Amino acid sequence: MSIEISKASSHLLEGMKVESTSRGFKMILDEPIEAGGSNTGMNPVEAILCALGSCQCLITKMIASNMGIKIEDLKINLQGELDPTGYQGDTSVRPGYEAIRSTFIIKSNTSEEQIKELITQVEKFCPVGDTVSNGTNLVVDYVVEK
Repeated sequence: MSIEISKASSHLLEGMKVESTSRGFKMILDEPIEAGGSNTGMNPVEAILCALGSCQCLITKMIASNMGIKIEDLKINLQGELDPTGYQGDTSVRPGYEAIRSTFIIKSNTSEEQIKELITQVEKFCPVGDTVSNGTNLVVDYVVEK
C-alpha cells in the first residue's frame, strides 16, 4: 500500500497569531491575552486536543460501523496537563503535555462489553492518538531568505 502524504503550512501573522492551512482550509491559532496573544483562536496545544478528539470521534464511528454497533450520539471531552515552565526554558520540565485524558460519552443500546472493545480498537487504530502517544520522528529543516 502506498504512503499518504499530508501537508500543512503555518504563517506567523501579527503578535502571536498564526494562520495555518491544509487542503485549502484555514485555521487561526493564537495565544490568550495573558500569554501575549490577542485571543482570536485556540492555541496550538489546544488544537492538538481538538485534533485528537476529532480523530477519536471519526475512528469510533468507523470501527463501530464495522462492528455493527449503532451509536446515537458521541462526545469526547479531552484534558491535557502541561507545565508551561517547560516551554519557557526550564530544561528539567517537559515542554509538551505530560498527560492527556479522553472521556468518551457514548449514547448507544450496545452492551458495555462491546463498548469496551470498541474503545480498545479506537485506542489501537486512531492515527492522532498513535502520533501523540508513541511520538513521531520529527525532522526539522530550515531556509534563510535574505
